[in-house]
Amino acid sequence: MFVGHAVFAFALVAGAAAVRGVDSSRALSLGAVAAAFAAAPDVDMAYALVGVVSAQTTDALSVASQFWQTGNLVHRAMTHSVVLAPVVAVAAALWLRGRRLRRRRELVAAGALLASVVAIAAVVSGGLGLLIMALFVAVAVGIAEGTERLTDLGSRETFSTALVGLVSHPFGDLFTGLPPAMLYPFDATLLADRLSFSVDPTLNLLGAFGLELLTIWLALLVSLSLFGYSLRDAVDGRAALGAGYAVSVLLIPAPTLELSYPFVFSVLAVGMVGAAPRVGIRSRRVELPDRIAALCTGLAAVSIAGFAYTVAYLVA
Repeated sequence: MFVGHAVFAFALVAGAAAVRGVDSSRALSLGAVAAAFAAAPDVDMAYALVGVVSAQTTDALSVASQFWQTGNLVHRAMTHSVVLAPVVAVAAALWLRGRRLRRRRELVAAGALLASVVAIAAVVSGGLGLLIMALFVAVAVGIAEGTERLTDLGSRETFSTALVGLVSHPFGDLFTGLPPAMLYPFDATLLADRLSFSVDPTLNLLGAFGLELLTIWLALLVSLSLFGYSLRDAVDGRAALGAGYAVSVLLIPAPTLELSYPFVFSVLAVGMVGAAPRVGIRSRRVELPDRIAALCTGLAAVSIAGFAYTVAYLVA
């Protein structure tokens, strides 16, 4: 769900802004900032690189397993807290206001809030918590800095988009892996188990994959609307080739949340059909699709491939 978190926040914020009559440029800015903050909590996976570096093997599946085993020591903990999210959002807004108005008072206030968040993580989770939370707040400051430099959004809009991004993230994680520690630093559990689509582990994985595809489609449709593109014109008929992926049900292990890599990497590779050049039968000219057409056709091919695989799995 790494990508899904960002695109869902983008679709939610940019779509809501468009519905309210906000001009397309500003709606895109709002959505982009929300997407950046929605992706920020997963910075805790940086610790997983320790596992990759220390891995005693070059086998791809073993390295991937080591990556997740190491990352899960801190993943979905302090950075996924809906308790601390408003504090970070306020700090980001103060930072933007202080930088834009060149006022030290707001910058000091933002720094104090972020320092308190890091201190809480240090007290509750020790040195590793301090390290991860310090990285998280640094990313939040970086996003606020980018928002100040690249957009004309104000502090209130920055707070709102940051809050939507940070709070929406942990709820998306309820469908994969262990539920995040949403009430951190308090020793309380909001949800003890992840939400499942099916008792069948493969169908559960396919359900989560379908949900992520749905969020990407939602963000894409919002973007096309804001840019004035037609989805019908952007999707090429070659996307139907994704149906051929159904035969992979006989070639790769049945995917689960614990062993998803062969399925995910191979089904995403189907999307390359969108970037393939087109050869005119009569003109004999090679034409490269534009980026929008390549993206839409590729996503359509992946969606068809995922659906075809699901059908094949059910009837196999």
